[in-house]
Amino acid sequence: MKNILYVGIDDTDSSEGMCTTYIGALVMDELKHYGFQLKGHPRLIRLNPFAPFKTRGNGAISFNLSLNSGKDAKKAKKLILNRVENLSELQHKNTNPGVVFYDGIITPELETYSMTTVQKIVTIENAQKLAVQVGAQFHKFKNGRGIIGALAAIGYPLEDRTYELLAYRIPENYGKKRKINYKSVLEMNQKTYPQTFDNLDEDEDYIAIEPHTPCPILYGIRGETPEAVIKAHGILKTCETIERIVVYATNQHTDNHLLKIDHISQMDKCKCYIAQGFVENSPKTIEGGHVIFNLKDDSGSIDCAAYEPTKGFRDVVKNLKDGDLLKVYGGIGNKGSLNLEKIHVLKLAKVYESRNPICECGKRMKSAGKNKGYKCMNCGFKLRYGTKNLIEVKRNIKKGFYEVPPAARRHLSKPLIRK
Repeated sequence: MKNILYVGIDDTDSSEGMCTTYIGALVMDELKHYGFQLKGHPRLIRLNPFAPFKTRGNGAISFNLSLNSGKDAKKAKKLILNRVENLSELQHKNTNPGVVFYDGIITPELETYSMTTVQKIVTIENAQKLAVQVGAQFHKFKNGRGIIGALAAIGYPLEDRTYELLAYRIPENYGKKRKINYKSVLEMNQKTYPQTFDNLDEDEDYIAIEPHTPCPILYGIRGETPEAVIKAHGILKTCETIERIVVYATNQHTDNHLLKIDHISQMDKCKCYIAQGFVENSPKTIEGGHVIFNLKDDSGSIDCAAYEPTKGFRDVVKNLKDGDLLKVYGGIGNKGSLNLEKIHVLKLAKVYESRNPICECGKRMKSAGKNKGYKCMNCGFKLRYGTKNLIEVKRNIKKGFYEVPPAARRHLSKPLIRK
């Protein structure tokens, strides 16, 4: 009977280049070349998007190997470790790769730990302690922070999952402008949406499958099934060579990073939440084009922000008024405000404005001067002691869900099309 070896890898890249998914792709292809068999799809697990030491998307990868013997395991581990060491951006101070090998049962403790890495902050010591407890073998390069994500990628319970097909560039094109045929992206989206999603933002003329960093990825297609993303890839056209592709099973776009809480006072920095409350101050636009409002409940309040990159979503937020009841979805960074990913307008407050009284002839009257009442400019009638009328104003927003556009969506945020 063959044994299963779980392999987890994380923190190999930097803000200037490389990608853990690409190192994983190279490692898996080399293992196949030497006759090793991979079981199922490799996994791309996105961790807490507000973790302070993340590079870009904070993603770790894992895959499973079918092994015949301990000799096979030793050979595979050596190959993997050599590749990670040679390809990682070790020259950068914040790149601290970690590799984890595990051949046991995925325990409830492992699953709980993995969910914690997505929703909270986990230390290297936490990861080491659990690895020793379950009998996992870990390897640290430099301070080895990557073992946190590597272990999480192995143990994560992918109950709700999506898939991402990643196409990689040839090395000589790294850092150059990507050459993706825009019309083919439109065609791909028309033929595969909503089985694939977040392909583009037509309002902003933005190709959402295209990274904007010097990493090896040419594009990434997200979808509900492996078949959907492979079909989309077949439609897409590029004007540059694709080196290889990999389809990852992933927790992207599942909202699994969000903690449901009962009170706003329970919120902390570097975590993501679903919270409910009332708009306390009508939204205002601040320098940079960001839109801010205050959300409150009986326990406290927090500033909620629709930042400039959320584009048209800000126009929705601007229409909120004092007393509106909302459910908000988002994360808290170091500034302490909640970065909005989407909102659910549960109840709209009634808004009134003061209007001059209407004359008996049917026309609205004008003020006759301070403390002089009102005068009709149509028939001349005067109203000495009249008062303004309160008129309910029709709101420019309805109850329901509103979300940021694909261009501004975080990897873990679930688009409304998936609900």
